[in-house]
Amino acid sequence: MTDLILVVDDEPKITKLARDYLERGGYRVVSAGDGKTGLAAFRHDQPDLVVLDLNLPGMDGLDVCRAIRRESDVPIIMLTARVEEVDRLIGLELGADDYITKPFSPRELVARVRAVLRRVRGGVQSPNLIQAGELEIDLKGHRALRDGEPIHLTRIEFELLTTLAQHAGQTLSREQLLERIHGDAGVAGYDRSIDAHIRNLRRKIETDPTDPRIIQTVYGVGYRFSDGG
Repeated sequence: MTDLILVVDDEPKITKLARDYLERGGYRVVSAGDGKTGLAAFRHDQPDLVVLDLNLPGMDGLDVCRAIRRESDVPIIMLTARVEEVDRLIGLELGADDYITKPFSPRELVARVRAVLRRVRGGVQSPNLIQAGELEIDLKGHRALRDGEPIHLTRIEFELLTTLAQHAGQTLSREQLLERIHGDAGVAGYDRSIDAHIRNLRRKIETDPTDPRIIQTVYGVGYRFSDGG
């Protein structure tokens, strides 16, 4: 059966735009205009993915996200017009899978929905082998190859690459990446060190490091591994 998408947003124009493009993309769509109605629709309709605005009247999007996560691991994409980085990070920490900042391209929304659904369902990747174009990551062998040739990566670079690749399509904050490679969230004050490691990693894996296609920057939050979605 065609995937069902729940769109929760209090702006009718945005809801209609999202519905039109998602339906053109082959999805079924239900919608709600506030948090309480959205949560009720989630429980009644059991959607395959939720597109959730953060700034909702009454019960806001963070509360809705928190409530959904107590009941389900359904993928959630946040919509936000807020510029504060902390709002995005809180949403991701609560369990949202991705976010889009308003105003957004409806085509981007459809692409993100498709990519998140593919990622959470496991895609076609082997648990020990991840491929992205000419790049191949051998998790068991602890090595990476480009066009069949080994890439010499430092431990941190390999950890960053595998962490991002295992969460393909999902935006990971600098704090999340630091916790993975250092095992201590307390080093978050040095989060810009991640940027230097990413620059070095891009020089080794990207065809054009100045126009990265594999590891994409999500400004104000962190980085995302492109799965071609």
